[in-house]
Amino acid sequence: MSTTRTPKVSERVAPKAADSKPEKQRGGHDDDGPDFRTLLNAWLESHRASLADSLRRLGKQPIGSFFTCLVMAVALSMPMGLSLLLKNVEKLGGSWQRAAQISLYLKLDAGSKEGEALRDEIKGMPGVAEATYVSREQALQEFQQQSGLGEALRELPDNPLPGVVVVTPTEVDKPALEALRQRLSELPRVEVAQLDLVWVERLAAILKLGDRFVFGLAVMLISALLLVIGNTIRLHIENRRVEIEVIKLVGGTDSYVRRPFLYMGALYGLGAGVLAWGILAFGLNWLNDAVVGLSGLYNSDFALGGVPGSDGLSLLIGAVLLGYIGAWIAVARHLNELAPR
Repeated sequence: MSTTRTPKVSERVAPKAADSKPEKQRGGHDDDGPDFRTLLNAWLESHRASLADSLRRLGKQPIGSFFTCLVMAVALSMPMGLSLLLKNVEKLGGSWQRAAQISLYLKLDAGSKEGEALRDEIKGMPGVAEATYVSREQALQEFQQQSGLGEALRELPDNPLPGVVVVTPTEVDKPALEALRQRLSELPRVEVAQLDLVWVERLAAILKLGDRFVFGLAVMLISALLLVIGNTIRLHIENRRVEIEVIKLVGGTDSYVRRPFLYMGALYGLGAGVLAWGILAFGLNWLNDAVVGLSGLYNSDFALGGVPGSDGLSLLIGAVLLGYIGAWIAVARHLNELAPR
């Protein structure tokens, strides 16, 4: 009777262990999971699919999407438009240095040579950007042209106007300007040193008030924009509630569920930014016709500037960020409610 030899446990395991090593060598990364490139491609494909899905859903409701972007654009264009108008007002007021000029009225017996020498001396002083001398004859001629009293002034026996040195400071700082005025008033042949800074301070106060108003308006409108985009995204979430619950039921992560809505918010913001840029460009161009006509009556060539490219890009980026943040807040509030029932 023949006997059958039963292999030992070590003999049964050894071949499997021996075979497993070549399999690992042949398989490469079977036990380590997918490599980085595979994960990156999957991540990019997921974002591409989410972006395409968001564009498709917005394209299905073109009128509603357009009016949502238009409401956001109007809210965005108001603070930006006011800010651009304030910048143009600053240009209209001239440079701050020229607005704070110091006028040095010389004594009546000071001649042109003394006035020019004083001008050259003042140019080399610290805190002085420019100095210009106006002779007595030039001052009288300008006064005759501007006052309309040319015939009456010709009847005067002597020229009553003194020579003037107009000093332009390097910076506008009230204590520094007052110290410069005091130093200039002590120069020889100077009768009076006059600094008229009151209207400059008033204009600066008005512009400061305007900046604060624009800032407060921007804060309120940004809050309103977040509410608008949040409510819009909330409606999209409610329309897809069943679909989202199924996705979460089969293991979909919160980031996967959140991603299409974030793209949708960013797209709303991009559309609103483009519309706001167009509204500002059209509005400033339309208003510029009236401004040019008014400035022409005052013999001025002042005109409103358009929307600078840097400001337009900042508007676009800010609008996209607002849409993204509003969508994030809306999804974060409702994400816990979207658990499968």
